[in-house]
Amino acid sequence: MSTQPLSPSPSTLSRADTGPVSTGVRIGALFGPAIFGVTAAGVALPDVARSLDAGPSAAAWVLSAHALALGVGTALAGRIADARGIRTVLLLGALALVAGTALCLTAPGIETLVAGRFVLAAGSGALSAAALALTAAAAPERRAAVIAVFGATMAVFTAGATLAGGLVTEWLGWRATVVLPVLQLLAVLFVLPLLPRRAPGGANGASRAVDPMGALLLAVTAGTLLILVQSSGLALSAGTVTAVAVLLVAAGAVLVRRTIRRPDGFVPRAVVTDPVFVLAAITGAAVYAGLFGVVYAVPRLLVADFGWSVTEIGTRLLPGAVLGVVLARFAGAALARGGARRALRVLAAASVCGAALLVVVAPAGGTPVWAVAGASFGFAAMSVTQVVATGLLTARLAPRSRGGALALLNLAFFTGGGVG
Repeated sequence: MSTQPLSPSPSTLSRADTGPVSTGVRIGALFGPAIFGVTAAGVALPDVARSLDAGPSAAAWVLSAHALALGVGTALAGRIADARGIRTVLLLGALALVAGTALCLTAPGIETLVAGRFVLAAGSGALSAAALALTAAAAPERRAAVIAVFGATMAVFTAGATLAGGLVTEWLGWRATVVLPVLQLLAVLFVLPLLPRRAPGGANGASRAVDPMGALLLAVTAGTLLILVQSSGLALSAGTVTAVAVLLVAAGAVLVRRTIRRPDGFVPRAVVTDPVFVLAAITGAAVYAGLFGVVYAVPRLLVADFGWSVTEIGTRLLPGAVLGVVLARFAGAALARGGARRALRVLAAASVCGAALLVVVAPAGGTPVWAVAGASFGFAAMSVTQVVATGLLTARLAPRSRGGALALLNLAFFTGGGVG
């Protein structure tokens, strides 16, 4: 692992010099629709339950399965991007996204819909991992600017998710809403010119093993954690909860042992023991937990207590995207000028914003202003966290391991979001 910014190499040069703003927007557009899979789909859940005659616990799997597959798919595809190249990940992700979308659009029952959402989310996670790998491949001298625009674009998608979910559900129906991540396919066309001339790491990178056993252990650990946390909402029996807890402990212990014995395995020891990675993972998980929790709770609070429509809620949340865009640009500038120490302070501030979400939104029963403000701070915290964490790790890691490390980081983020 290198602690200094690395010099450009042929593997990090794209076929088109598009400029940092255009590059950041394209990469953000590739990642952004993945957010719709959770936040926008949540708006359609009541219609899903009514249409497929499913209970609340069964309908909850529509979100739970997506959150799990999105995080695991991102982590697995990130390592594949390091080993086989970004182009391979884009192809695999696009195929899975199309297959999952087809299943969701034709699902006759809730079981098929959940399966389709799982496949769709895995493809969505793969395309998200490709976006992260492209971010890491930006030239060092403009990487901070690219990451800042990427974070700002993410804030726009996050803030607009509720509005998009409401409008699509009203105009096109719930099936169109639950497959909104398919919009990532449109962005694939725009990121093709950004692909590196050869796979990250060159020949050495292409020869790296993906370590499927390590990937399986990580998937089981993350999946059982999310299922255990959501056990009450999923209406699981006491015996099932106990079995899931035992599996979580066992898989986690074996994964830790494997990471110690295989430093270059699916979970690289040098990455997960790096203090910056640990701080970024904990902070990002906390911020995403607050953000996803608020995005899930605030619309329901505003509907139940103040009688707002989904369209009105979505429109009122859009200013939060503006705040996220502004702060993302400031975070990118701080990252470029101040290095790791100043960036860590920004990251700590983002963590405080994430923690403050719950405090701000909790007493929102008196006025809707605090609920909207809390959600807006959540969008800003997410943008700053994504910008700073991505920038710090990219500067510290060798090119051949950046894609996998950023994907692992985002698995931690999405796991936190699932808990939220």
